[in-house]
Amino acid sequence: MKKDLLKIINHYGLNEQLKYLQSEMFELNEAVFDAEKLSLSELFTDACYNVAKTFANALKLELIGYKDIKKEHIKEEIADVMVMIKQIQYYYKINDNEIVDIMKLKIDRQLERIKTESEAKENENIPK
Repeated sequence: MKKDLLKIINHYGLNEQLKYLQSEMFELNEAVFDAEKLSLSELFTDACYNVAKTFANALKLELIGYKDIKKEHIKEEIADVMVMIKQIQYYYKINDNEIVDIMKLKIDRQLERIKTESEAKENENIPK
């Protein structure tokens, strides 16, 4: 896969692939927002799905739910973004361990922030 991704980024160029990464990230963002909002039509769709599911269960049939379709869309968009990110990672010769080490540091830092925020909230709730 690495060889193929390098071939793609070298063919189109870094700037073009960075633009494409932006569009893929936007599509992922839209897919997640779409999955989280619930419109009137979606409420109706959910209601219809629940009725259909009752009949399907009685007939021993399997239905793919509306929410399953949204989850599949999110998975596809994550894959698109990851393909683009991997191209950039390989282009700059950055190995997975380097990325994982930085991710661990960032996660630890965020967990420390959450701890500090929680302690601050607890101190606010203590009567003086």
